[in-house]
Amino acid sequence: MKVTDRLRHDRPVFSVEFFPPKDEAGEAELWRAIRRLEPLDPAFVSVTYGAGGSSRDRTIRTTGRIATETTLVPMAHLTAVSHSVAELRHVIGAYAAAGIGNILAVRGDPPGGPLGDWVAHPEGLTYADELVRLVRRLGDFCVGVAAFPYGHPRSADTEADTARLLAKIRAGADFAITQLFLEPEGFLRLRDRLAAKGCDVPLLPGIMPVLSVRTLRRGPELSGAPVPPAVLERLERFADDPVAFRAAGLDVTAELCADLLAEGVQGLHFYTLNRSTATAELVSRLGLGAQATIPA
Repeated sequence: MKVTDRLRHDRPVFSVEFFPPKDEAGEAELWRAIRRLEPLDPAFVSVTYGAGGSSRDRTIRTTGRIATETTLVPMAHLTAVSHSVAELRHVIGAYAAAGIGNILAVRGDPPGGPLGDWVAHPEGLTYADELVRLVRRLGDFCVGVAAFPYGHPRSADTEADTARLLAKIRAGADFAITQLFLEPEGFLRLRDRLAAKGCDVPLLPGIMPVLSVRTLRRGPELSGAPVPPAVLERLERFADDPVAFRAAGLDVTAELCADLLAEGVQGLHFYTLNRSTATAELVSRLGLGAQATIPA
């Protein structure tokens, strides 16, 4: 089933993102999270792709296992970093062979991080829209792309960034998922800019539950989204109390989600960090998913 089919509901849905485990302990933790979230019926689950393709084989294996051993709809990530076109063709073919029909096509960050200098593989691709076209040529995939509510850190301005997003959509992308953010205004402005250009593909907000001081600081630093002063003031007083911080951070996240749902978003995409508890709690509080209670 395609992601876009799962987004065609008369009620909002949710989806989740995992990353490939690095070892047996990580794999056990991941599968505990998958089994706990499965009864809540997320619209789809995505599996990330390490920098430079470092987790390529684990991404293929994990996504393929989700496709064959669960009732979930999987989506695999694909990046152009450090890959030739021939290698990208091989990965896309491996996804198809594993029964994966949904791909998130992103250029990917250079080894130095989002602000590092991009150097294309001499036999590779430079832009995400080129990657979208390649995936489209090689099979009947449903293709997603990344979006940035406050613009990619390397973009000149929001107009230039919106133009890049539109180029990816015109290349054949079916939907977009945003980087994380902590207040709704940037997302809503991006949605308005797309609508003004006549673009109506689903735009899913990326949500990372704010559960620790590190999450509060590190997430926005990587995504380019600002930390709203009101959120900072509200949470900083709990910096030395992890339990209280988690509770307050979950409240902040739930309020953000509720604001987005009130604005008519089609779904919420949760960055889980391979854990299930916070996402399950939020899904229950917001009345999303197949059931409103948290599975034991």
